[in-house]
Amino acid sequence: MLSKKTKYGLKALTFLASQKGKDPVQIAEIAKQENISQKFLESILLSLRKTGFLGSKKGKGGGYYLIKDPKEVLMTDVMRVLEGPISMVPCVSLNFYEKCDDCPDEDACSVHKLMLKVRDANLAVYRNNTLADLLL
Repeated sequence: MLSKKTKYGLKALTFLASQKGKDPVQIAEIAKQENISQKFLESILLSLRKTGFLGSKKGKGGGYYLIKDPKEVLMTDVMRVLEGPISMVPCVSLNFYEKCDDCPDEDACSVHKLMLKVRDANLAVYRNNTLADLLL
């Protein structure tokens, strides 16, 4: 299940990408337009800024803005920043692999086989979509 953090992060990114200019948008405006708690949104936007998706400006006329063109913002990157590993179990993760304690043989594990298929299907969707695709 998609976390609220990721859902709200995607909504905020989409809102920022839909803005005509590159002017910073205040957190309060994003929160109001997307019906997101301002306090929660602050932590999400901070994560997105620290990982290079957003820039910010302080003071009057300040706020957050996209650094990259929406066509360059891959959903795989956004999902990994906001949601963490894309795979549902660590034994099939590409970036966060861990062997399962209760599984002596991954190749014979039915759960492992199914989760590989789920991971690959999710990756196919995320890799083939950018922030620009969410604007359509």
